[in-house]
Amino acid sequence: MQTALFDLTGKIALVTGASRGIGEAIAKLLAQQGAHVIVSSRKIDDCQAVADNIIASGGSAEALACHVGNMEDIERTFSTIKSNHPRLDILVNNAATNPYFGHIIDTDLAVFEKTVDVNIRGYFFMSVEACKLMREQGSGAIVNTASVNALQPAEWQGIYSITKAAVVNMTKAFAKECGPLGIRVNALLPGLTKTKFAGALFEHKEIYDEVLKTIPLKRHAEPEEMAGTVLYLVSDAGSYTNGECIVVDGGMTI
Repeated sequence: MQTALFDLTGKIALVTGASRGIGEAIAKLLAQQGAHVIVSSRKIDDCQAVADNIIASGGSAEALACHVGNMEDIERTFSTIKSNHPRLDILVNNAATNPYFGHIIDTDLAVFEKTVDVNIRGYFFMSVEACKLMREQGSGAIVNTASVNALQPAEWQGIYSITKAAVVNMTKAFAKECGPLGIRVNALLPGLTKTKFAGALFEHKEIYDEVLKTIPLKRHAEPEEMAGTVLYLVSDAGSYTNGECIVVDGGMTI
């Protein structure tokens, strides 16, 4: 249901990693509130399936393939947006990778580079290109999906946790320098959420149980519980937020 505070009618939103999980939930909710959503991830067919679902539900969407770990893809994505739309109002940097689950000292160079390229370099240059467009219109909102691992590294997720800590500081850096341009930049820090991306945690019962002990509500969250926070941050209701990093753990905002 739309309200005046959350009405995104006329807004153009780009959501990365939107073919499933948290990104898909965000894309669908933004569309429900009136935004035209550019559904983006690596595989165009998966993006199109989500876009088709949004359209079938009465929303407005399009599919656009982009691997944020690839600089040429980022350049092509924003070239397409410039050609097809008069503006970009919202960027949700949600695409991420976590290819390694194991002891930190066994992290090899290929895994290190892949995780850094997507989770840090990808977020950085997606934000750079979005801010260039938003600067021209004097407004815009960016939300970066980080993780509670940014605040407390998780066992067997060393390099992933390190990159998510970098996303938090990146958010604050962009917020500080782009706020005067009318661009707000905030971060969402999900706790344990039931997604394919977090599958390794759910497959290891001992680790899952240990993580659960640290969660106030003693339960994991669902992707839809993350989407509402993003809607708040990009809407008029969250128009005073900038540089905020909001933790949503077990479905509870902390």
